[in-house]
Amino acid sequence: MSEFVATKYTFGDDFGEFVSPTDGPVSFEAMFAGIMKFMREKPTADYKIIVGSDSQMRDRICFVTAVIVHRLGKGARYYYHRQYHRKLTSLRQQIFYETSLSLHLAGLLAGRLASNGHSALNVEIHIDVGQKGDTRHLIREVVGMVTGSGFNAKIKPDSYGASKVADRHTK
Repeated sequence: MSEFVATKYTFGDDFGEFVSPTDGPVSFEAMFAGIMKFMREKPTADYKIIVGSDSQMRDRICFVTAVIVHRLGKGARYYYHRQYHRKLTSLRQQIFYETSLSLHLAGLLAGRLASNGHSALNVEIHIDVGQKGDTRHLIREVVGMVTGSGFNAKIKPDSYGASKVADRHTK
């Protein structure tokens, strides 16, 4: 009979390390604790959790997924995760991969938020597509992918989580 070895799995293990401009390198658990701490500082404020991904192609592609906790009208804090992949065959494949990274992380965050009494706090996904440029023909598909998964979707020019925050760390 083979021996079963259980390993402890925590949320976000598949993402590895995140980076906070405030706190430096952190795990998913530490990132989530930082988000909760930020929200506890002003518990009566309104908050928005945003997840967005962007990528930059060189000899390989740098994908960055950012998590922003926005205290509406009163500041924000963010974290990002960077990973590298070989070149993808098309812009379409790249945009779909960015969106799937955001969806995966948003799902992990939504689950954690719900288990911590914040199920009413919706996670918003910012997609790096817009009405102008080469990505305009992908809008319907990726927005459908996000909304079909139960999240709110924003595209350019309103998708600053992807087009500003994540983009800053792809370079």
